[in-house]
Amino acid sequence: MPTPIHFRSIVELGRAIRSGELSAATIAEHFLDRIDTLGPRLRAFTVTCRERALAQARAADMQLDAGVDLGALHGIPYVAKDLYDVAGLPTTGGTRLLAGNVANSDCTVVEQLTRSGMVLLGKTITVQFAYGGAGINTDQGTPHNPWHPEPHLPGGSSSGTGVAVAAGMAPMGLGSDTGGSVRIPASMCGVTGLKTTVGRISRAGIYPLSRSLDSVGPLTRDAADAALVYEAIQGADPADSTTRGQTPHNVTSGIGDGLSGLTLGVPQAVFWDDCDPEVESRVRDAIAHIESLGARVIDIEFAEAESARRLNPRGLVIAAEAYDVNRRLVESHFDDLDPIVAFRIVKGRDIPAHEYLATVRAWEELRALTVAGLHDIDALLCPTVMIPPTPVEDALAGTEVYAERNLQALRNTSIGNILGLCGLSVPCGFTARGLPVGLMIYGKPFDEASVLRVGHAFQRSTDWHRRHPALDWLG
Repeated sequence: MPTPIHFRSIVELGRAIRSGELSAATIAEHFLDRIDTLGPRLRAFTVTCRERALAQARAADMQLDAGVDLGALHGIPYVAKDLYDVAGLPTTGGTRLLAGNVANSDCTVVEQLTRSGMVLLGKTITVQFAYGGAGINTDQGTPHNPWHPEPHLPGGSSSGTGVAVAAGMAPMGLGSDTGGSVRIPASMCGVTGLKTTVGRISRAGIYPLSRSLDSVGPLTRDAADAALVYEAIQGADPADSTTRGQTPHNVTSGIGDGLSGLTLGVPQAVFWDDCDPEVESRVRDAIAHIESLGARVIDIEFAEAESARRLNPRGLVIAAEAYDVNRRLVESHFDDLDPIVAFRIVKGRDIPAHEYLATVRAWEELRALTVAGLHDIDALLCPTVMIPPTPVEDALAGTEVYAERNLQALRNTSIGNILGLCGLSVPCGFTARGLPVGLMIYGKPFDEASVLRVGHAFQRSTDWHRRHPALDWLG
């Protein structure tokens, strides 16, 4: 049976467009209709832009008819987390208080994708101010993880993007990752998520959480699709000083080189502590499979992981930077904000400057030690999230339970942000209840090519990324 349009990858949709099987306009209409059908039940979107999408799709078809092919992304639909500025649409950052925050222009990344011929379908819900790993938004609504009829955590903060891609409402979605916000929803929703190195991709025009840690990344069906999007949006942008000096590099040419000659480390560190048994089992099986593909897999201590966890006391760097960004709303509308998010952000108000600066300096020193220690290691393998998705009702049983679920979601991913690593989460199996499990592939800073290569090799020989939620419970 052929793969339905809505579950095809970017590569597959591109082939269909160029063979004449489908037009970009037909594909866009198909996804927009699917969003209209599933959107109200799965609550993934803040807004759709049908007229813009159809106009972009028709323009893409006209260009191809005229012999103008903009590349692999030409005519392919996508969605953007509601932190990304899109001209004429509000950037709400997960709160109705910003419903009037209408952008005057597209952010840099959306501009780049438009130049690549992509078609924007709409914007997706995020945890309020992107400040949370569980994926809950008590203001605009929590997206429904499509793998279970009972509402389960979708992972955050790019929760709506993860749900949209998993449920076949888009083949790709833009997320952002400050402590795991691309990789956590990728793991919990059973899709592929790329966390890029800070400085690889411009953040200009994207609502910030932490200027020190925010990074841009796509959620896609597979590593090959993530590589195509990454190549289109990487590079220097004068509007984001962290990208200064960045030269675009090719990751697609070597993505199919296999694993022979690579040394992959399995850290015997905090990543496995108190890990759910089913999660550990699926990830261990995935690591064994990767070893069978020709990689040299070795256990390593990687003490830097525990150091990173200890050097994130009270999440003080993110809290301080998040308070700086959102101070006006926190001070004037505290009682109107998500109580969990507001409580976390307001802590940033009282963080002494010397503690903030000492922590940032310690991170810099630890990052240098990490790079030196991983000199002979091409990538690390570990669980993306230590637990599978749990029921939303359970997480909302009390503030202590919510805080625990949030920490469980963020523990393994936030370590990579502090260490300055890049990372890729790929689906590697399911629990007995049919809930997805993710394998994390960590790479050294600015080595996105290696994590994509490892992820692609794993996905070429497995089919976890090709499994999709039945959604028959929607009726």
